[in-house]
Amino acid sequence: MSETDRELFMPAAFILFFLLAGFFSFLINGLLLKFSSTLGNRQMQHRHTIRWSNNVKPSVGGFSFYILFLISLSIYGIFNFSEQEYMSRHLLGMVASVTAGFLLGLADDAYNTIPLLKFFSQIFCGLSLVVTDTMIPATGIYYLDALITVIWVVGIMNSINMLDNMDGISGIVTLFLMLACFLVLVAGENIFSFYSIMLLGVSGAIIGFLYFNWHPARIYMGDTGSQFLGAFISAISIPLLWNFRSASGGTIQLTQYLIPLVAFTVPIMDTGTVLLRRIARGRSPFIGGKDHITHHFVYAGLKDKHVIYLFGGWSFISACLAAWLAAIRTELNQAAIIAVYSYLILLFIGVQYFYNRGTMKENARISSGEHAKPGMKSSSHGHSATA
Repeated sequence: MSETDRELFMPAAFILFFLLAGFFSFLINGLLLKFSSTLGNRQMQHRHTIRWSNNVKPSVGGFSFYILFLISLSIYGIFNFSEQEYMSRHLLGMVASVTAGFLLGLADDAYNTIPLLKFFSQIFCGLSLVVTDTMIPATGIYYLDALITVIWVVGIMNSINMLDNMDGISGIVTLFLMLACFLVLVAGENIFSFYSIMLLGVSGAIIGFLYFNWHPARIYMGDTGSQFLGAFISAISIPLLWNFRSASGGTIQLTQYLIPLVAFTVPIMDTGTVLLRRIARGRSPFIGGKDHITHHFVYAGLKDKHVIYLFGGWSFISACLAAWLAAIRTELNQAAIIAVYSYLILLFIGVQYFYNRGTMKENARISSGEHAKPGMKSSSHGHSATA
């Protein structure tokens, strides 16, 4: 195939693969929904698990994610991607990491594993990337960069898991995180790469899943899905969103942190808010509850479906902003960097305002004798007691 023919063929092939991924995900989730009534129903199996509502639904969505990821891997040898020898080493680490994440989530859905086992399994996911040289070049110091990489993987895996607390939230946020990665590939004129195949495959899987997970949800992704997605998006973001370190710069370069912070604004702000507030209240940050920013937007007066639209729009804007920063990174000056960081700080303050507003409204509602906001019983599940 000539280079001209390849340029004409590849876009059509990518679009076709994305559509097929969405179709197969829809089919897989539909079959799982039809043939499983209790599979993954940890709420039924473990009464101590904290949920956003009392509805029992099968947590099987994660299977379609992993299946479409494996199908994406099978496409690897079909297209003539550049630097396949280079890619194979990093690909091995990614496969090991996301497979471990999938198996960790599957074990947790089936047996409700202890937090310490989950934590060490997540560390293994990070180390799988480190030993195959997929690391965040944050400082140029090997062991420090390795530590930062493991912290990043563990943190994002827990963030995506904790975001899985209402219908559609974790799926829509992760979908736009993948859009951010894809747009960065487009901005760097590197769209025809194996990273694109994986992003399209898993994104299609999420779209097919969201058909069944949109409010009111019929299935959940479970830890099987959230741990897989956390491992996948944290791994693929390292070469795509963290790879903007200047060789002539200092040890700490603010521009390098800007793009991943903007892209991951939603999960980072949710996790940071929940952990800080739980610690401030003297609670363990690892014990789940209905205290996420999604819940507090509902407490403040929004309906569940409005929260999905809000977080979807917020994630979409973050994806576009991250891609724009990646495209103009060489033109960013100190004033622009300060402006973006100021935007993130103001956004965090705004989230805290609505969080407090939701807290006051919910406390007033409880004091008046109302036990739940109207419509809340039809909401999706919360995260597990270990999220």
